Parts: sequence; C-alpha cells; structure tokens
Amino acid sequence: MKLQSAFLLALLSFSLLACSGNEDEIDTQLPVIDMDFAEAFPKQCDVLERGETYEFAARFIDNFELGSYSLDIHHNFDHHTHSTEVNDCEMDPVKTPVNPWLVIEGFPIPSGQKEYQVTQTLEVPEDIDPGDYHFMVKLTDKEGWQTIRGISIKVN
Repeated sequence: MKLQSAFLLALLSFSLLACSGNEDEIDTQLPVIDMDFAEAFPKQCDVLERGETYEFAARFIDNFELGSYSLDIHHNFDHHTHSTEVNDCEMDPVKTPVNPWLVIEGFPIPSGQKEYQVTQTLEVPEDIDPGDYHFMVKLTDKEGWQTIRGISIKVN
C-alpha cells in the first residue's frame, strides 16, 4: 500500500511539474494604430487635392506580434459614419457619387514585429469626385485581434 501511495504521489508531482512550466501566454490585447505623432498622415479633417501624391504614415504596435494592415478609402457623400475621432469635420451637402475614389488594399507586416512604422505613397486620382471621404486603417495582429481607425478627410 505504501508503494502504491508513493507511486501515486510521484505521478501527481510529475504531472503538476509538467503542466506548470508549459503555460503559454495568451494574447488578449488589441493592436494599436498610432497616428498621434508629427509625421503621421492623414489627420482628421485633412484636405487632399486631386492629382497630388501623399505619404500615408502610421505606427503600429502590438504586445506579441503584428500581422497585417489594410486601407479602405471610400466616399462619404451620404454622411454615414465610422469615424473613431472625437471632432467632426465640416461636411459638404449630401450628393450622389459619379466617380468616387475607392481604395481597398491589404498589406502584410514582416514577421516578428511588435512595432512597425509604415509610410506608403498614395496618389489621389485627378478624375474622382471631390467631397467627403473616409480613410479607414485596419490593423490585425497575428492572433486575429483587429483595431480600426476611421478618419474623415476631404478631397478637393
């Protein structure tokens, strides 16, 4: 009986030791889109000119590892909202789009990055409708957590 009890105690101790050192951290935090530094672009209510080139700039941060980001630029001629910014911009009257600007693109972030600063050239087409637009930045980390930043811009 003592041998059986000793064996069970040893087995239980081994099981506890094997389990306790093998816990992986679980990522439960959303990644961060930082656009609050001087070179960040665009900012809420920025005005872009048709036919001009701009540099999108943002800093992405995650506690474990970043995954990818995407840009979504679309018209806001009907005054819908997904802005994540505190202040509102002056809006043009509601109108029907004829040739609106539309960008929907995704981009990978190099593996192993916890912080990544992106600068990307954006060309505003000359022949698009001027007016109110949304500039959406979506950031996803390796675990699939996503953060969205919705910025209102105007195109002249």
